[in-house]
Amino acid sequence: MKIKKIVGKKLKSIRLKRDMTIQDLAEKSKVSSNMISRIERGLTIPSVEILMKLAGVFDKSINYFVEEVTTTHEIVCTSPGGRDKTVYDDEHNMHTESFTSGLRDPQFMSFFCTVKKGGTSGVQNMYHPGDELIYVLEGNLEVTIAGERHLLKAGDSISFKSHLPHRWDNIGDDDAKVIWTLSPFTTI
Repeated sequence: MKIKKIVGKKLKSIRLKRDMTIQDLAEKSKVSSNMISRIERGLTIPSVEILMKLAGVFDKSINYFVEEVTTTHEIVCTSPGGRDKTVYDDEHNMHTESFTSGLRDPQFMSFFCTVKKGGTSGVQNMYHPGDELIYVLEGNLEVTIAGERHLLKAGDSISFKSHLPHRWDNIGDDDAKVIWTLSPFTTI
């Protein structure tokens, strides 16, 4: 099932289970009713910022909306190509596979990411509760945190409080391979 359909289906389902109208959700989340309707109909993938707002209303992680998992387990073992994609998948910027999809009540989120050459998180800074770890396996990544630029190459890592405004750009000549971990299991 395409990610747009997964997010839309889960959003509509939880909204109806909570006996909320689209307008109720719009008021609580500060997301327009038009955007919510488009998401629920599978016409658009919400930005991370919008998904954070929607998830916050229901006290859920964004993974609730993006992972198609019918059962959860205490042990999850995955192989390349067999991991669930997440909302961060963006054919122009980054392909992301979850290491933690299907894990029962995880206290962290971890992803294997391929950041495309020239890929970027966008012009706006991100911020969310918790801690973040970025470890570069291959390539180069520029991470800007609270206005401070950090140039990471293969083998480098950076950890930071993710309430600080941050963004990233692949400034290298090739795709970058990165392991991204967020804790606690967060609503980004």
